[in-house]
Order: sequence, then structure tokens, then C-alpha cells
Amino acid sequence: MKPTLLILAAGMGSRYGGLKQIDEVGPNGETIMEYSIADAIEAGFGKVVFVIRKAFEEAFKERFSKKLEGKIEVEYVYQEVNLPIEGIDDLPERTKPWGTGHAVLVAEKAIQTPFALINADDYYGKIGFHKMADFLMNHCASDKYAMVAYYLNNTLSDFGTVSRGVCEMNAENELTDVVERTKIGRENGEISFFENETYTPMTGKELVSMNFWGCHPNVFQSLRKQFIEFVKENYENPKSEFYIPFAINELIQNGEIRVSVLPNDEKWYGITYKEDKEIVINAFKKMGR
Repeated sequence: MKPTLLILAAGMGSRYGGLKQIDEVGPNGETIMEYSIADAIEAGFGKVVFVIRKAFEEAFKERFSKKLEGKIEVEYVYQEVNLPIEGIDDLPERTKPWGTGHAVLVAEKAIQTPFALINADDYYGKIGFHKMADFLMNHCASDKYAMVAYYLNNTLSDFGTVSRGVCEMNAENELTDVVERTKIGRENGEISFFENETYTPMTGKELVSMNFWGCHPNVFQSLRKQFIEFVKENYENPKSEFYIPFAINELIQNGEIRVSVLPNDEKWYGITYKEDKEIVINAFKKMGR
């Protein structure tokens, strides 16, 4: 059975400003998502599920429905702030979305196969999709997940600092923890992160998570339990978010799953800042895409 690609596209970039998920970066007006989907189809994925806001539906369907017809099965699911969740009778009033873990959870009914999840505005490279497809089709199990990881040096922006989850692994190359490092930047050829009023050097060879996960469908049951508990604990905190890396990390720490780290030395491309767009456009030109 072919795996599914889940694309998280409900957010709007606050630093970037606007709906960057459907921003055009290719020579013929292609979006980053279109390149990701093309790579996924080539790698053997059979379905793509978009997590969007209902307000984005017309724009997404206008762009993707005809282009993808006959190439891959397509489904849309919707992440809304106050979307009812089974097991929760009282969702608090809030305006901020619940986070990426909640975005994955709303796709439960649309996914029946092992699946990969990615950010809509990140480009992960062809090799990454082939590695993930191979894992999902041949190695994925109810207790065995995966993550495609990138070398830190290949994920930085020239226009500002970034936050990255640095991977810690055991001897079997399985993820043991993801350590969040903030304000990572490059200055005078040196990379460092800033924390507790101190700059700490980094090599650039650290493997980091860029939210490219491979999961078994049983993850939805775990996410539901975690989200119910999260809502209880954060009922009075309207800015709290339920993030997928934290949810998966909890499953690792509890011994419920193992996560194989699949290193990828391709360059990751994303538009964190508006100035990054020109670099992404030029990169796709050089790739001949």
C-alpha cells in the first residue's frame, strides 16, 4: 500500500507576512508544495492530504485540484481554532491555533496508511522523499517511526536567526531526544546559538529536525490522549500550542515508539524571512525545475 503525504498548511508566517504556502517560487509559478508533491509522487506516495483553514479552501483547490488530477489522490482537512475534538467536551475560547500536533490530529479520518508529514513552506529534496518512502513502505510499524534529518549548516538563513531541534541519537541511530536551540545564526563564518545571555558555538554538522516525520496511523490514538491532557493543563493559557515534535518526543521517552533518524545531506530550503525567497527561486532555477 502506498504511503500518504500530510502537508501542514494551515498556518500563516508572522515573520514573513501573508499566506506564503502558495507563494510562487518556480519559473512557471510553482509553489514549494508543488515541488514537494512532485518528489513524493516520484518516490511512490499515493495520496496527499492538505491541512488548511477553511478560509484557504478556494485558493488551494483552485491551484492544486486540476494540476494533481490523475497523478495522486487528494484530500483536504481543516484546522480551526475551536474545531470539536472527540473526548473534549469543553474547548476554551481562544484565537491562536492549537499547534502542529493538533493539525496532525484533525487529519485522522483522511489517513489509513503509514504517512509522512511536512511543513507546506519547506523544501526537503528528492533524496529525502525517497528515503522516507522506502521506510514507510518497508520498515514502518506501530512502534517504529522515522524522521529525515538535515545537517544544521544546510538549514540556516542568511537574513536572521532560526530555531532548530538538534537530534540526540543512540548507537542504533534512533532518536532519543530533540533539544530545541534558539537564535541560531552564522557570523564571520562561525555558527552559534544564543541562550542564557551566552553564545555557544556549533559545528554546523549537527543533525536537526525540520518537521519531516514518518508515522504509523496508530499515532492518532496517542495524539488524541496527549491533546486531551494538554487542553486540561493549558485551559487558562490561550497562547499555548501542542507541537508534534513534543508529542513524538513524549512517546519516545515513554518507550512507546522508536524513531529511526534518516540523515539527508541535501540542502533544505524554506522561506523564514521575505529575503529568503530570492535564494529559493534561484535554487530551483539551478536545479532546472
